[in-house]
Amino acid sequence: MVQYYWNPNLQQPNFQNPNFQQPTQQQQVPMPPSAATPSGRPVLPIGETSYIENILRLNIGQPGTFHFSFSNTVGETLNARNITGWVEEAGRDHVIVHEAKTGRQYLFPMIYFDYAEFDDQVNYFPQTMHTRQD
Repeated sequence: MVQYYWNPNLQQPNFQNPNFQQPTQQQQVPMPPSAATPSGRPVLPIGETSYIENILRLNIGQPGTFHFSFSNTVGETLNARNITGWVEEAGRDHVIVHEAKTGRQYLFPMIYFDYAEFDDQVNYFPQTMHTRQD
């Protein structure tokens, strides 16, 4: 069984072919310097792809309603959750949503995220049109 969530104390099984030899030289991949705005919020690198977590990250603090559904719950009233508030943080596989009415914070795995309705205009990546060269 392969674990979905990372656990530092769990040894992952070795699925490598015993006849396969690892390359002896490791190549260093250059990483761009991390940048942040004066507010401390991370700036996404140029050419960042428009994954949902990146779009949510661009809209941190924007008021809206966030819809989540859980297919494995028993009971019709427990299989959906709609939070009115704002995104505090968004990662690759999770989002932290602050509920305005109660002040509670929720940590949801992104697999349960359905969609978001923002009260204001959604911040999105700058779009450039490429003209076709014939």
